Amino acid sequence: MTAQTRNMYSEQEYLELEREAEYKSEYFRGEIFAMAGAGHNHNRIVQNLSGECYIAFKGKSCHTFSNDMRLNIPENGLYTYPDVIIVCGRNEFLDEKKDTLVNPNVIIEVLSSSTSSYDRGEKFHFYRSIPSLCEYVVIDSSKIAAEVYRKDENGFWYIASEGYAIDEFIELKSVELRIALKDIYAETEDILVR
Repeated sequence: MTAQTRNMYSEQEYLELEREAEYKSEYFRGEIFAMAGAGHNHNRIVQNLSGECYIAFKGKSCHTFSNDMRLNIPENGLYTYPDVIIVCGRNEFLDEKKDTLVNPNVIIEVLSSSTSSYDRGEKFHFYRSIPSLCEYVVIDSSKIAAEVYRKDENGFWYIASEGYAIDEFIELKSVELRIALKDIYAETEDILVR
């Protein structure tokens, strides 16, 4: 039996490779992980959220990035691509390339069966170390389920808003945004209803 070699990369090596790559990869503690493609509902939900945010933030200091904006969390070294990032005020980037954001106010992840546990668990744990992050939102892509986690003035996270029916809303207080689940799930297919 032969041992498999495991390639380890520095953050700088990852960034150099990623900036030239044809597909996106995440990076954590020296390892690079290829990202899988997303399905119809996932993409539809991300587009719906981006559209709702664009309309709500037009002419205001908040704006969104979706899917292709890389995020770095300096405290734990994770590089990832959240589904939607909301930033209010000035963008802060890792370097002069301006392709890696470091100051999100809100992160939204659309859950799939393969990412749900990670997005709710370890990834949320990593996100909580971002000083600027006020709210974290998870939206299920297979059933109507949306949850907003909010950080209180003492730095503790709690479920602040949730919706499990198409006629409900979720509220993002940090950016003064209320979104109807019917708008989040518009044009999706085969969504389970509780």
